[in-house]
Amino acid sequence: MPGPSNGALAITWLGHATFVLRTPGGVELVIDPWLTTNPACPDEWRQIRRADLVLVTHGHNDHIADLLPVARQTGAAVVAIVEICRWLETKGIRRVHPMNKGGTLTVDGITITMVHADHSAGWAEENPSVYLGEPAGFVLRLENGLTVYLAGDTALFGDMRLIGEMHAPDIAFLPIGDRFTMGATAAARACEMLGVRQVVPMHYGTFPQLTGTPDQLRALVEPKGVRVLELRPGDTAS
Repeated sequence: MPGPSNGALAITWLGHATFVLRTPGGVELVIDPWLTTNPACPDEWRQIRRADLVLVTHGHNDHIADLLPVARQTGAAVVAIVEICRWLETKGIRRVHPMNKGGTLTVDGITITMVHADHSAGWAEENPSVYLGEPAGFVLRLENGLTVYLAGDTALFGDMRLIGEMHAPDIAFLPIGDRFTMGATAAARACEMLGVRQVVPMHYGTFPQLTGTPDQLRALVEPKGVRVLELRPGDTAS
């Protein structure tokens, strides 16, 4: 697991769309915690015992299945759309930072802007299922000025160009699996619209239906100067 910060962004992929980021200032961020039933998650990461912030893009099981235990065990604050935060409060989670699309807040020195994602959302914990707001993405401006775009689960949409114009992200975390999100071809177009020079592919390979691959993405973007950071589950890169 990541150790103390060396002044760079450290990215650990736990499979699917779950990441642990250690910022240049040493803040530990967990993105969309799906651990215990995630077939791609390494055994040593089935529990997370240290985190400062948890960011949640939307309320599907493969993004929030372990949100409650992570929030309880670590005491981390949760940043999410307002409906998810209100649901968390009914479960006894008090350290929440509700927000909505277009809004910006700063937590632990990280500037967080919630942006649009084109997907669906919902939590079938009970009958009827619980409404947990709309899917979203995040733009993070880190302590050293590095800007990260976390797309969440999404199709390609035209306002990615606007995200690029307004926020000028350095790195984009993009789904490439296809069928339930955009695939590699659309993700390559997203890189162009965002103007990024590095992309971290996610939401692929977990199940046979997710057929997009980093090689497909690499063939489309690397000739245009975009580097693909391909990680195996459990790998950390900085």
